[in-house]
Amino acid sequence: MNGLLATWEFEEAAVVLSSIGARCGKCFYVNGKWSSLANTQIIRPNPEKVDCKFLWYQINDESRWPKSGTGQPFIKPSDVKNHLVCLPPLPEQRRIAAILDQADALRAKRRETLAQLDRLTQAIFVEMFGDPATNPKRWPMGHIGDLLDSASYGTSEKSSSVGEFPVLRMNNLTRTGELDLSDLKYMDLPLDSRDRYLAKAGDVLFNRTNSADLVGKTAMVPANAPQLAYAGYLVRLRVNQNNEPVYLTRFLNSAYAKRMLRSMCKSIVGMANINAKEIQAMKIALPPLALQQTFATRIQAIEALKANHRTALAELDALFTSLQHRAFRGEL
Repeated sequence: MNGLLATWEFEEAAVVLSSIGARCGKCFYVNGKWSSLANTQIIRPNPEKVDCKFLWYQINDESRWPKSGTGQPFIKPSDVKNHLVCLPPLPEQRRIAAILDQADALRAKRRETLAQLDRLTQAIFVEMFGDPATNPKRWPMGHIGDLLDSASYGTSEKSSSVGEFPVLRMNNLTRTGELDLSDLKYMDLPLDSRDRYLAKAGDVLFNRTNSADLVGKTAMVPANAPQLAYAGYLVRLRVNQNNEPVYLTRFLNSAYAKRMLRSMCKSIVGMANINAKEIQAMKIALPPLALQQTFATRIQAIEALKANHRTALAELDALFTSLQHRAFRGEL
């Protein structure tokens, strides 16, 4: 187990532990030729006693690792060396690792299917509307503001673990353009604020402040969503009756729009920022409403497929976690 201060080259099976910073406690299984950077510890088990994949499955849990430091967390080499692990006979380790490999492969297939559906969404956008960078279909051009009835900033009220309404924050918008409601805060809103700060189905939410990589994340509120408030780091774009919110959402999630947004960012105290006026000033093609609606119908069918795959993936994740716990209790 070695703490690294530079890049090193290896050709063997090992577990690499990120031992400092934001990913502290994250483990990676590596094999063949590989390199490791600074701020990692390399765990190279004796192959006559320990199956490396079995070890990785057992210790790849950030909550298991004691962390030191108040500002930037780190794991001491002595804590790695003294970390207790379960070591059944080597054939049993290999049997357990093989079972977990099979379960993990099923999860990987689901994740790849979801990634393929995301790519299909992007391909359909380009097929129907053309590359927004070049506008090959010669649509009339306008600005995002031309598609909108209104653009509003979210509430600056503090949220907490209790309250009447869930609150969407920057982490609830995914990189691929969906809402993730797995980690929510809550708040109460007075009656006279609800029209302004509660999102409606079809509202497009834009993350105006974040890291340069993540600013501009955009997601649409689906029809089946609960009543949701939205925080001040988000801008609500409400599309007018002549346009389709799915079209605007997918435009803002296109590679072209991401490049444009990145070039528009201003840095404020280490965070990138784009204000509501700048969003509305972005140029966008204005295809006819009927075509936008056809696009929305096709995308909604893909979203239904994705929802099914996400449900199946969650079930596989739960199965995998159960198998892990049983394996390291000697019950598998």
